[in-house]
Amino acid sequence: MLIQVTPRLGISEADLDESFIAASGPGGQNVNKVATAVQLRFNLLKCESLPGAVKSRMRVLAGRRLSNDGVIVITANRFRTQLQNRADARERLFEIIRAAAVAPVLRKPTRPTKASKTRRLEAKSQRAETKKLRRGAED
Repeated sequence: MLIQVTPRLGISEADLDESFIAASGPGGQNVNKVATAVQLRFNLLKCESLPGAVKSRMRVLAGRRLSNDGVIVITANRFRTQLQNRADARERLFEIIRAAAVAPVLRKPTRPTKASKTRRLEAKSQRAETKKLRRGAED
């Protein structure tokens, strides 16, 4: 089954590997009995539904969540239920994919206009003149 992340991109359900682990934090005795935290693993190298450019940007965006073997590991234990933590982990992965799907706009180098250079130089000379007048007043 394909999960739509953006209108043009989707990932397969098979690419996601979820395991439930014991969570720390609030929950009382329930935290000792139920494994509510989710560890979501997404193998970036084996995913065939994402283009290469998106994968390369994801490597950068994942940061320390990316393991040496190319697997993005997201741990979610913000909530007290498995269902909410599972949705949270998936949403965090989808945010990385959405951010990587946006291609960076390359800056087109431009030169300053002659008028802007003139304005800058006039402002510089005005500041220099002001400072020169201050020096002369103290002597």
